[in-house]
Amino acid sequence: MKSVLITGGSRGIGAAMVRAFTESGYKVAFLYKERDDKAKGVSEETGAVGICCDVSDSQQVSEGVRAARMYLEVPYFDVLICNAGISITGLFTDTTQKQWKEIMDTNLYGTISVTSQILPTMIERQQGSIVMISSVWGQTGGSCEVAYSTTKAAVIGFAKSLAKEVAPSGVRVNCIAPGVIDTDMSRICGEDTLQALTEEIPMGKIGDADEVAKAAVFLASEEASYITGQILAVNGGFYI
Repeated sequence: MKSVLITGGSRGIGAAMVRAFTESGYKVAFLYKERDDKAKGVSEETGAVGICCDVSDSQQVSEGVRAARMYLEVPYFDVLICNAGISITGLFTDTTQKQWKEIMDTNLYGTISVTSQILPTMIERQQGSIVMISSVWGQTGGSCEVAYSTTKAAVIGFAKSLAKEVAPSGVRVNCIAPGVIDTDMSRICGEDTLQALTEEIPMGKIGDADEVAKAAVFLASEEASYITGQILAVNGGFYI
């Protein structure tokens, strides 16, 4: 049975991926920063192991990955899903250095930190799949979401570059760029904004977290064995 580690797995897209990978027969562990109640609910529903870990803290990442391996009783992970992320909205001129550091530490350096813990055993085994969750705003840029868009664009650059570097070692690295998805993060925008965004989506609806999760399962699978360094847009045609 293959194993997967998912970051940011207590709610939203992350929780949907925990469910999807469990249903696909994986042994699943997930990291989460807060909301113990949500994490407990996901664990009880799926049987996955949830471990409290702030990915912006490299020491916590090291300990969290070690704990995940121990609880699942696996020496390595076949698949890594880097999903943990936070959002900051507002004008660039109002964004503080503290906010910039917080979002960079979580969205970019957190992704780098977890990857650095998992990748060596994948290279050693000459196989493995890493899927990083970016955003449509990482592709297009988003007004009043400059910091968020910057980090998500950086994740795309990281994924593409790493894919080239580790392809000879049998490891695949891909990225998913979700569009407007029905999650707690998108609901912060408010109904009026969501309605306006929906009108810009050719498919005429906001996406569901399960639709992103299914894309992640595909990219992690053998069905995607010749796919690496790609950005899979799950956005209903919002950006083509």
